[in-house]
Amino acid sequence: MKKVAIVGGGISGLSIARLLKDKLLDVTVFEKEQTVGGLVRCRKIGDDLFHICGGHVFNSKRKDVMDWFWRIMPQTEFVKTDRNSAIMLAGDTMIPYPIENHFYMLSHDMQMSIIQDLLSEDERQPFDNFDQFLRNAFGKTLYNLYFKPYNQKIWQQDLRSIPIAWLEGKLPVPDKAKIFFNNINHVEEKEFVHSSYWYNTVMGSQRIVDVLAQGVKIQYGCNVEKSVARDGKWIINDNPFDEVVFCGNLKQLPSFVEGVDIASFEREIDNLSYHGTTSVFCEIDANPFTWIYLPDESCQCHRIICTNNLRFKSNAEARTKAIVEFTNQVSLPEIMANLKKTPLHPSYIDHVYNEYTYPVQSPASRSMIASLRTKLASEGFYLLGRFAEWEYYNMDAAMGAAIDLSKMIAK
Repeated sequence: MKKVAIVGGGISGLSIARLLKDKLLDVTVFEKEQTVGGLVRCRKIGDDLFHICGGHVFNSKRKDVMDWFWRIMPQTEFVKTDRNSAIMLAGDTMIPYPIENHFYMLSHDMQMSIIQDLLSEDERQPFDNFDQFLRNAFGKTLYNLYFKPYNQKIWQQDLRSIPIAWLEGKLPVPDKAKIFFNNINHVEEKEFVHSSYWYNTVMGSQRIVDVLAQGVKIQYGCNVEKSVARDGKWIINDNPFDEVVFCGNLKQLPSFVEGVDIASFEREIDNLSYHGTTSVFCEIDANPFTWIYLPDESCQCHRIICTNNLRFKSNAEARTKAIVEFTNQVSLPEIMANLKKTPLHPSYIDHVYNEYTYPVQSPASRSMIASLRTKLASEGFYLLGRFAEWEYYNMDAAMGAAIDLSKMIAK
């Protein structure tokens, strides 16, 4: 029986472990923490659920992902809910998401400016970076009102340096005729992946990874520092494996892999860019929204994830729980000062800083990683996951990548 080591017990590691185990391979997961979950980990605070890194929901446009998910998950634990997101502009003006479908709610002058932009912009104008995409797709008025300030708060870099391929499949690509149609007829956009989603009512995304972990051999509290290629095997903690799936952080790879020469990739790996987030668990004013985006530059946080509303379709309480999210590390005094300027009167409960939340690609990084993956795969060593592949994966995309890799390994 082929023996496979999986390094990392997040959503990617557990998905590939479950898939390979079901194909009758001998699988061992090495997880450095005492619980599984990685970026989708949650913990209880009283009766409430603190998503320590964002708020994770499930849906997919891939039928194989959906079919596999529901073969494993207890569907009675899930509720299906329509996404109810909003953008809060300066002055507490609330516009439903996506903003381009609801500009009829803005002032008449602003509407006219947006219409003129959309009519005058050339749809055929080429773009190869995120900034050009936003300008060309939505026009300068919406770009300056929302898209530029919001995205600069998140990425904290020149948007021209972000290749558009990195965000492929994660952005609703607008059709200008459809934008006008939606505004005239007040049509809600339902074509992006998570316009509706499934959410586990027992323990949120933590429950998903806990179910995936059932029956999987996992070594907890095991921080693997090295994998050595020797005599056609990979040695991890003195144990031989036929193949390794690395679901850790690509930046650790040069010191992690021994016996395969990847020195030519080290400089580019070291230069890979990323952002962390500070997730602040708060009590806020009750509202009907799931995500609230904050382009207003007067406050440092960029969004509010109303995690209680992910589960409940309505909330009769005067106050509810949510995550206020900041890019990178923010000190407690900075958090408290910013909460005073944040809508819905958030009051602090707890916070967690995650150093690695968003991988950021450069124009050259995807081709570099593709070459690295090819070289390692020829030795039976595979990269999988958001920071192993340096891809901005949602939960369903991570599962899809695991399904694709499992077919290669199980041949």
